Amino acid sequence: MQFEFEIEEIQHKIDELTRFSEEKEIDLSDEINKLKDKRDIALKVLYDDLSDWQRVAVSRHPARPYTLDYIEMITEDFVELHGDRLFKDDPAIVGGLCKIDGKKFMVIGHQKGRTMKEKVFRNFGMANPEGYRKALRLFEIAERFKIPVLTFIDTPGAYPGLEAEKHGQGEAIARNLMEMSGLRTPIISVVIGEGGSGGALGLGVADKVFMLENSTYSVISPEGCAAILYKDPNRTEEAANNLKISSHSLLNVGLIDGIIDESLGGAHRSPECTAFNLKKVILETIKELEEIHIDELLKKRYNKFREMGIFYK
Repeated sequence: MQFEFEIEEIQHKIDELTRFSEEKEIDLSDEINKLKDKRDIALKVLYDDLSDWQRVAVSRHPARPYTLDYIEMITEDFVELHGDRLFKDDPAIVGGLCKIDGKKFMVIGHQKGRTMKEKVFRNFGMANPEGYRKALRLFEIAERFKIPVLTFIDTPGAYPGLEAEKHGQGEAIARNLMEMSGLRTPIISVVIGEGGSGGALGLGVADKVFMLENSTYSVISPEGCAAILYKDPNRTEEAANNLKISSHSLLNVGLIDGIIDESLGGAHRSPECTAFNLKKVILETIKELEEIHIDELLKKRYNKFREMGIFYK
């Protein structure tokens, strides 16, 4: 990422010294540690003051952990469930039963790919209607067996192709919004990367909505906003900053319930550290939600979304 140029230079020096130390069998640990301290200070200063556009870049980092990565790091006994029982399976959304420290969850999330082959297979994390109907089927199973739902949001948006529209993309997302609002089991949603448009909201109606520190959540991508509102693709950075799509911006206006800290310099630098923080928040939150009677929980969930925004008569 361009704004990390200074940090990349320091990291390059660390790598060079480390290789030299190993090849020549010379102890350069003091010099290497000083450079690491310098890098960490620079990272903290930089990441404490990122613009919304810079956080968009971090949220899209190719090494950032995806849904299946977090499932592997924080859950046990994960059993993936496939298909919407109407048309087909959609690999852009994954879900199934799991345990977190022995606590049962139904986990569902968008899944992007690493290699080009995986990206095409997962459709770059952009779900078709079948994906949202699969998610709905898993929501209903969770409700039937009184299992809490955990969703991971990471998509640039629902797939906008002709076939998706033919198969009822808008209806599938709208149905999820309606059913999730009345689902009789606790729901926790976490934006782990990009939270784009209705594609994100189709998994985002929850009792508690969290964002990882460097994730984004918006009604439209900065590129789409620049093209539609400004008619100028060169104003993408301006669009991102005006949209206020970062976790800190959204917490300030009350659209999310909390921010989960990432490892220093972003989740991609230390996925295990970020996963530890994520797991801790999930377990603390589900304990809190399960102490509330389900009827009261549904009222709170309904009012939570009804009260969002400021309206003037």
